[in-house]
Amino acid sequence: MRAESSGLIIGISIGLVTGVTLAVLALFCIRYRRKHSQIGSSNSRRATTVPIRANGVDTTTILSDSTMGPDSPRSTGKNSTSGSFGGFKKSNVIPASGIPEYSYKDLQKATQNFTALIGHGAFGPVYKAQMVTGETVAVKVLATDSKQGEREFQTEVKLLGRLHHRNLLNLVGYCAEKGKNILIYVYMSNGSLSSHLYGENKESLSWDLRVHILLDVARGLEYLHDGAVPPVIHRDIKSSNILLDQSMRARVADFGLSREEIANGHACNLRGTFGYLDPSYISTRTFTKKSDVYSYGVLLFELISGRNPQQGLIEYVELAAMNADGGSGWEELADSRLEGKFHVEELNEVAALAYRCIDRAPKKRPSMRDIVQVLSQILKSRQSRKHLRKSLAATREEEQVIDIQNSVSEHMRVESMDSSMAETEA
Repeated sequence: MRAESSGLIIGISIGLVTGVTLAVLALFCIRYRRKHSQIGSSNSRRATTVPIRANGVDTTTILSDSTMGPDSPRSTGKNSTSGSFGGFKKSNVIPASGIPEYSYKDLQKATQNFTALIGHGAFGPVYKAQMVTGETVAVKVLATDSKQGEREFQTEVKLLGRLHHRNLLNLVGYCAEKGKNILIYVYMSNGSLSSHLYGENKESLSWDLRVHILLDVARGLEYLHDGAVPPVIHRDIKSSNILLDQSMRARVADFGLSREEIANGHACNLRGTFGYLDPSYISTRTFTKKSDVYSYGVLLFELISGRNPQQGLIEYVELAAMNADGGSGWEELADSRLEGKFHVEELNEVAALAYRCIDRAPKKRPSMRDIVQVLSQILKSRQSRKHLRKSLAATREEEQVIDIQNSVSEHMRVESMDSSMAETEA
């Protein structure tokens, strides 16, 4: 009996020791996992301060070294792990985009308390901002009643974090605090293309400059379609989304409606701008690269004619097409503000290209790469003509110099003969 009692006591003791040991091990594991999680969270916060990546070969924008000044992208600290960003966690968006975040206070100061208004678009008001570093930027604030919501804001930040090209508008920062969504861009001093086409106080764009602008836009779209991985469809190409820098170089802007190309591009709701929308997209609700090509074709005709696509431009083009013969006869479309100062052959080539772009059958439309090649060839031919004219002018000048020299020589010969005869008679 005593032996059984001793065995029971020993068994209970062993059980208690085992239980305590397991409890201690469990507590240790829990504390270890919590500590490891905190380290991971700290690393995530540090990742949010990664600066915008170095620009690629194809870009011309150089960002000032603003990381040393008070306007530098701020460390998000505790905010990086709390709150939402367009329906997604901030930590999911910021490291993926590589776009630095600025504080609302810094932007408020840079825009003079949001009073330096320079424009107003579908997204909301746009302000000019002067950073302490001396860099001038454009600050776009999401309006509370804007049709472009949180998702469009997130799209711009995520896409422009990986898209870098000299003909795309560079996003240099953003702000998502105090209930505001704000985008910060490179400042384009000459405003939008539409303001030059329809602004009363703007000087008319020359034909030569219009073709250069069209080639800039085509190169930007070619990069989106063929250079980006995965390819990107802009979905809202129009003159107000083409911005011009101080050298009148064009950049494609406003990527809020853009989408990465997917196998099934079906969409329930129509998105875009009336007058530029691809008819096949309207009927099938399927957007493709060729939908961008259609919108670009409308833009081509817009620059040829100076007419607003939302005021019957395509109907006007179809009437002109009845009198045109393929690559000729499009002169009647020419913008009156050009005052006849354009190369007829060039205008006909651009118009013929534009008409191919707006073909009802998407498969018959050219690719953006084809369009770049055609416009590049037009400019090469222009350069060849200028070179030929210079050569002819130089040749004429040489001929004139030779004629003058011959005349002088002849005059001197005659004078010499007269002098000889006078001496003989004497």
